[in-house]
Amino acid sequence: MPSSPRALALVSLALLICCSSPLLAHAQTPAAHDVCAGLATDDACHNVPEALRLKLIGIPTILVSSVIGVCLPLFAKSVPALRPNRNLFYIVKAFASGVILGTGYMHVLPDSLASLGSPCLPEKPWRQFPFATFVAMLAAVFTLMVHSLMLTFYNRKKKGHDAGAPTPSSAAVGNLESTEPEADWHSHGMALAKPGDAEAGKMQLGRNRVVVQVLEMGIVVHSVVIGLGMGASQSVCTLRPLVAAMCFHQMFEGMGLGGCILQAEYGTKMKAGLVFFFSTTTPFGIALGLALTKVYQDNSPTALIVVGLLNAVSAGLLHYMALVELLATDFMGPKLQGSVRLQFICLTAVLLGVGGMSVMAKWA
Repeated sequence: MPSSPRALALVSLALLICCSSPLLAHAQTPAAHDVCAGLATDDACHNVPEALRLKLIGIPTILVSSVIGVCLPLFAKSVPALRPNRNLFYIVKAFASGVILGTGYMHVLPDSLASLGSPCLPEKPWRQFPFATFVAMLAAVFTLMVHSLMLTFYNRKKKGHDAGAPTPSSAAVGNLESTEPEADWHSHGMALAKPGDAEAGKMQLGRNRVVVQVLEMGIVVHSVVIGLGMGASQSVCTLRPLVAAMCFHQMFEGMGLGGCILQAEYGTKMKAGLVFFFSTTTPFGIALGLALTKVYQDNSPTALIVVGLLNAVSAGLLHYMALVELLATDFMGPKLQGSVRLQFICLTAVLLGVGGMSVMAKWA
């Protein structure tokens, strides 16, 4: 990713947190503290040793599920039916995109609404204005801006490299054109494509890479937040179903990200880095929550506001990426537009993905 768009994204996120600091200070009122203290009840679900055991089980199982999910599409080249130009790949990708869409609407945004609407926070200003949906909306627009700028920087960088590259001689071009098309395509990639086709291919490749980077940013933020909540929780009634639900959640979400990584045509090192960050963020969040168990209180006003704002940002990003960059791009593309049957099959796959995450929202 170019350094300028990445710096812009990080600075903007920092500004969002910094701008909310007056609200954080305002939230720490005695009245809110009393209300929140009244909600903290000790029941049969509170079991510290059993909760610790579940968390220690959850860290490796979620890690393995994440690795399996994100790596499955990366090995699709060895399975002819799962290659990016085949129908089955589009169907699987539609299902995974539905999972990402369902994650944003059914998991991340409701968590943000619950955090920022908590009775632990004062009524003014938190329940007088829909901060969660407002921040999610701004995050979606911000994602569009970052996506556009990243694509601009990428295209300028590619044009700079292309301008410095030597122009092939007419004899070399003639030799390329005289070879067998199928064999030369595999050996030279875009060598036989027309200039316009080659340029469009480069543009599409740059767009695919930007999609991967922006999508991973949103998934990582959400994964750390939910892992932190799991690590700090001492309720076995919450953790038991949550560990199993998170395994399925990470596997399916990883499939969506893995399909995008495959289309981005990254090298081995970049693929390994993306797989590593996706797979380790939730376990890292759980470990961080374990380390901060005595300090971090998920019902404190500061924690509620920070987690609520981060979830709102992640929700807006996931909504934009799932609808605009994944689903709309495929459904409006030539592959699905050329087959009504394939459109309906992919739509069914999207509904299955959304439905599965909706059912899972009962536990996670």
